[in-house]
Amino acid sequence: MASVIIIGGGIIGLCSAKYLNEAGFKVTILEKGNLSDNCSFGNAGMIVPSHFIPLAAPGMIQQGIKWMFNSKSPFYVRPSLNPDLFSWGMKFLKKANPAHVQQSAAPLRDISLLSKKLYEELDKSADFSFGLEEKGILMFYKTEKAAEEEAHLAEKGKELGLDMGILSAAECKALQPGLNLEVLGAVHYRCDAHLYPNQLMEGLTRLLESRGVEIVREHEVTDIETQNGAVSAVRAGNKQWLADHYLIAGGSWSPSIARLAGLKVPMLPGKGYSFMVKEPERRMKIPALLAEARVAITPMNGSIRYGGTMEIDRINNRINMNRVKGIVEAIPRYFPDLRPVLPAEKDIWFGFRPASPDGLPYIGRAKKYKNMTIATGHGMMGLSLGPATGKLVSQIVSEKSTDIDIKAFSPDRFS
Repeated sequence: MASVIIIGGGIIGLCSAKYLNEAGFKVTILEKGNLSDNCSFGNAGMIVPSHFIPLAAPGMIQQGIKWMFNSKSPFYVRPSLNPDLFSWGMKFLKKANPAHVQQSAAPLRDISLLSKKLYEELDKSADFSFGLEEKGILMFYKTEKAAEEEAHLAEKGKELGLDMGILSAAECKALQPGLNLEVLGAVHYRCDAHLYPNQLMEGLTRLLESRGVEIVREHEVTDIETQNGAVSAVRAGNKQWLADHYLIAGGSWSPSIARLAGLKVPMLPGKGYSFMVKEPERRMKIPALLAEARVAITPMNGSIRYGGTMEIDRINNRINMNRVKGIVEAIPRYFPDLRPVLPAEKDIWFGFRPASPDGLPYIGRAKKYKNMTIATGHGMMGLSLGPATGKLVSQIVSEKSTDIDIKAFSPDRFS
């Protein structure tokens, strides 16, 4: 039986382990933490075929400069002399154009639709529940400018075959009758869905271990040994680990892991924040995105999860309370009945989204090594794209044709 070592136990690593295990591989996951609180646990739980526009898009540069001077803004790049930041920024500038957006739309749609289909299959087959609901997501807006932008995106989405509809304020109210709304309208992304990430991650971990996947916690990979165009071993926990194939799926830590093998994976961590508030009345029925504020709101298991911000910086443990305050203050402007108080630092979750400079994930075999695959760089869509990425990884390692065209996701595209 051929063996695979997966470096990283987030949603991408776990999903890759699932499909590799099903394909007949002996799978070992090496995880630097204890699998209790990685990036996939605290996100908004949204499955988003609607998100076919990459982060590197026209307008983001101008908007980003404006947000740089607002301490509560949803997107922020912390200035520094970090050469990785400069390199990432130059690549971002080069890709933030209409042609890149046009070229990225179909690949992002295809991988998202594949992932949603696989989530539906998992929901039917798994012996654990993860709260999958296919009610879509409402993108609310308050201004004519945002209404025009969202209507344009909805038209593009329809051209791509995605189910989207523009709603008036009254139609929005009919879908959320338990809550007052102060909005101009919304786009209903009917193609989208949502789930409860905590239950998904815990359930997946139990499922994999029950199927014989070895998950080795608190074992950070510190060295990657190579020989004759192949990876020969990795070292973690003062031990050498051997396999036939190796997968880097370390999220925001992937660039440093790749460097151990002499590979460059251009990526920066984008910190996001979230917090939970009990909602026993269960007034919110459909998850919401707030267009102008860039805030996500998801009903989860008798609570509501509020989240947002994309803070490009080095990996660090700082909590920027002004960013969290920006989330808190935005919510009642759209939902007057929802007035969460600013949570204490101990109740704020934060995680690092692995952001590639062109807004596309890296999925594919590394050119330099015949037995190494890379799966990372999913930005804010790691959970959304987890199953599709895992399935594609299993097909790559098995040397089978992939369900979708993955050329746009080549890990060597910046080489």
